[in-house]
Amino acid sequence: MSGPAHPVLPPLREVIARHNLSASKALGQNFLFDEQLLDRIAAIPGDLTEARVFEVGPGPGGLTRALLRAGAKVTAVERDARCLPALAEVADAFPDRLTVSHGDAMQVDATAATGGPHHIVANLPYNVGTALLVGWLESAAWPPAWASLTLMFQAEVAERIVAAPGTSAYGRLAVLAQWRSKARIAMRVHRSAFTPPPKVMSAVVHIVPKDMPSGVRPQTIARLTAAAFGQRRKMLRQSLKALPGAAEAMAACGIDSERRAETLTVADYVALARVIDARD
Repeated sequence: MSGPAHPVLPPLREVIARHNLSASKALGQNFLFDEQLLDRIAAIPGDLTEARVFEVGPGPGGLTRALLRAGAKVTAVERDARCLPALAEVADAFPDRLTVSHGDAMQVDATAATGGPHHIVANLPYNVGTALLVGWLESAAWPPAWASLTLMFQAEVAERIVAAPGTSAYGRLAVLAQWRSKARIAMRVHRSAFTPPPKVMSAVVHIVPKDMPSGVRPQTIARLTAAAFGQRRKMLRQSLKALPGAAEAMAACGIDSERRAETLTVADYVALARVIDARD
């Protein structure tokens, strides 16, 4: 039994040529044209039938089309006004399934934009991808309104998100992504898949929330990791000396203050934060 028919849209390359769209370096744009690859990315969150999806930087709408084909209702935020006519054509082809706004995703509340629980799926612009991710990970409300994050990053950033303690990639981003979420690299994407090809390889990271450890405030984890990894070459007694309660917390947790930030596990940071918060 075949699925529902999808509208026939012109190839992305034709759309880009017709609208004279060239990827903007200033906006960190790189376009994906391979529809099979885009469909694979859209499948990573699972069944999106009637699910709300928030997309950042859809560009000419390649991933947007794939999400719509997967049955999602998409709310997209695009900063580049040149792409809006191409996106309007996609919206016309999928009536009442796509809402596009012109703006900066850094200034947009995804929950307010989508109207409720949602997935976030995006080929993130390289220049703001990490900042957006940190904002979503530091949500005070937990579980968050997003059910999953499926995000394309430079491969180096993706490795930092999933890194294990003691590795060169392990840092603040790994702790923020892993202390109350599960993060994995779902797919690696060769640079040749993009137009224009970036200088680096890319990877899609999939993140789902898990239960939040008790007795820990997210702002404490944020301050603790910022201090520890902000001076990662220094011993913890030095990097954390300005953080109230950190020295006492290390003693209470049996963590040697002469260790360095990258040697502590995610559980160690949670334990330290719990002791600090218990003092307040």
